[in-house]
Amino acid sequence: MAVQTRVVSIFFIQLVLLAVSGLNRVSGAGLQTGFYDESCPEAETIALKTGCEASVLLDAAEEGDAEKDASSNLSLRGYDVIDDVKSAIEKSCPGVVSCADILALAARDAVRLTGGSSWKVETGRRDGRISLSKEADENLPSSNFNIAQLKQNFVFKGLTKKDLVVLSGAHTIGVTSCLVINDRLYNFTGRSDTDPALDPTFASELKKKCKPGGGGPVLELDQGSSTISDAHFYKAVRQNRGLLTSDAALLNDPLTLAYVKRQSTSPVK
Repeated sequence: MAVQTRVVSIFFIQLVLLAVSGLNRVSGAGLQTGFYDESCPEAETIALKTGCEASVLLDAAEEGDAEKDASSNLSLRGYDVIDDVKSAIEKSCPGVVSCADILALAARDAVRLTGGSSWKVETGRRDGRISLSKEADENLPSSNFNIAQLKQNFVFKGLTKKDLVVLSGAHTIGVTSCLVINDRLYNFTGRSDTDPALDPTFASELKKKCKPGGGGPVLELDQGSSTISDAHFYKAVRQNRGLLTSDAALLNDPLTLAYVKRQSTSPVK
């Protein structure tokens, strides 16, 4: 149970994006399921149960210059989980399994441990040894992106509109801060206004928690269902109760809207 609690503490959407797409630049060719079947048969089992070199895990040569120091990654958590998994795997298969693959496997297991479906993970990535905060800020989509910016960001990485909706669904798990939605609540267009795309009742509820300037408590990304991987996030978005600007943006394209509607009809656990 302790492992489960710590695994799902990973800031989920960041981890999934990094595991699925952002690490492609250090992946190497020919990813496949069962890559470690012969070289480290216990790799996936260990990852499921329990000082890496994947670029997001590296510390900077100079303070403040690593990917983990980027503004878009300051809320990323779960480094200790990855370190524990790496230590366990190293005892069994020294120098075989990359931390990039461990991240991908951890993303899968975090979904499963919170009630979602599992999937086969293609492995065989190679770790990046260079970590620059600039690259993270330039490549990770912002929570304030509109639909045009989101589509452009995902297309650049070879991902489709469907991928955009599916990966945004990782907001079914995790938390954010009032600071992230401050402008949406109090200064959306620079005129001390509230985002009109936000359900008025929901906006009022959020304003009771979040003070102007960003002060307030930690907020669930998926209000009322932030520890379960389910369809509740999509239902909330469809009702204009998505917390982030990037969540609400999914309703502003015919194809992404259609996929949100499709996902929102899935059973909620």
